[in-house]
Amino acid sequence: MAEKEKDQQTAKQAAADKKESAKQTKQTASEKKDPTAELKKEVADLKKQLADKDDKYLRAEAEIQNMTNRFNKERAQILKYDGQDLAKSVLPVLDNLKRALTIEVTDENGKQLKKGIQMVHDHLMAALTDHGITEIPAEGKPFDPTMHQAVQTVPVEDGQKADTVVKVLQAGYQLKDRVLRPAMVVVAQ
Repeated sequence: MAEKEKDQQTAKQAAADKKESAKQTKQTASEKKDPTAELKKEVADLKKQLADKDDKYLRAEAEIQNMTNRFNKERAQILKYDGQDLAKSVLPVLDNLKRALTIEVTDENGKQLKKGIQMVHDHLMAALTDHGITEIPAEGKPFDPTMHQAVQTVPVEDGQKADTVVKVLQAGYQLKDRVLRPAMVVVAQ
């Protein structure tokens, strides 16, 4: 009996060893499969990270390009209207020169003075024109609220059309396509 128990125990031990050996074989096989699966998973993660980085790079590149374009537009706008403040400051001087030229003079000194004022006026107008500053045409033109400022209205007379500028009280000026100062006008209604 003791031998029978020993044989049974040996048989149990052999079965347990066989089970353990099969388990180890399965584990070894699964370990062989796991590194491949693990590597595939790692490759997929790396590909996803690379795609994310590419996306971030492309977005950053596009943002830089947008900023560059915006900067260039702003710079072109600034250059286009460069000198606007100076021109606005010079316009009252031009108005005063025009007023001085309307004065009638009779003596020789007055005529010489008026000639000098005319020369200054002409040089100033030439300098302004060279920099894109022009007088807004007004008298006889249809009233345009973007270019003219109506300060008075008068009834329509013979030969006039309604909403037409009949008199310019103060000249208006524009820098290229931007109005620096609207012309102050009298409009026929």
